[in-house]
Amino acid sequence: GQAVVLCSRDVQAAIGIIRESEESALFRGLHNVDLLFFHVEQLRYVVIELKTTKFDPRDAGQLGFYVAVVDDQLRIREKHQPTVGILLVAGKNDTVVRYALASTSQPVAVSRYELTEDAQKALPDEAAITRAFADELARDVAEDDAGA
Repeated sequence: GQAVVLCSRDVQAAIGIIRESEESALFRGLHNVDLLFFHVEQLRYVVIELKTTKFDPRDAGQLGFYVAVVDDQLRIREKHQPTVGILLVAGKNDTVVRYALASTSQPVAVSRYELTEDAQKALPDEAAITRAFADELARDVAEDDAGA
């Protein structure tokens, strides 16, 4: 299937396109959405949240909030199918997930992701990531100091 992907900056740009109203203040909260897709064939938005930790019932509430806002603010009810939410987690207890989702009527799913051994080897270690962030921060500070 085909999907249009809206990530980070695109979502923030879309916020500016949405009408200015009190309701759009809620939509501004979507800048924290990890991934927002529009599935072209199914004509629906798909909100995806990525967690590097085990499933926590609060994650379901956060995802439910994002799904509700996208459904209300972006979805055109006459044209689009209901928004779907997918929560990808590092681990989960199926019983906890079942109870956390029991009271929701939204189409929301929770799935555990697992990286292959090759994918894990391709990732930088924690020290390399820390160095990269420190280098980026130092560059930003230097640019700010140069511009001041």
